[in-house]
Amino acid sequence: MTTGRLPDHEQRILDEMERALRRDRRLARRMRSSRSRRRPDLTRVTHYRPHVLTVSLLLAMSIGLMVTGIVTSRPAVIWAFAAIWPLALFGVFRLLCRWTQP
Repeated sequence: MTTGRLPDHEQRILDEMERALRRDRRLARRMRSSRSRRRPDLTRVTHYRPHVLTVSLLLAMSIGLMVTGIVTSRPAVIWAFAAIWPLALFGVFRLLCRWTQP
């Protein structure tokens, strides 16, 4: 591919496309807002409202995996416990936050 100038008809097509994109206000607003947001959107995490049954099942599974991991020392069981335990703790934390809100 050459790095020279585009032929006239291709340059006209490109200019026409750029004009159409500049007129699109919704696209311009989305481009501005996506540039300014640098942190991840945590609204889903902060609005997570776990059920008591879900949290109790996660805790029971975590305790079962912990006991099994201690007895067998299998890496797969230990990794499964390592994956489930933070989820259970987060669920307990969110439940406590919900119960203590006025």
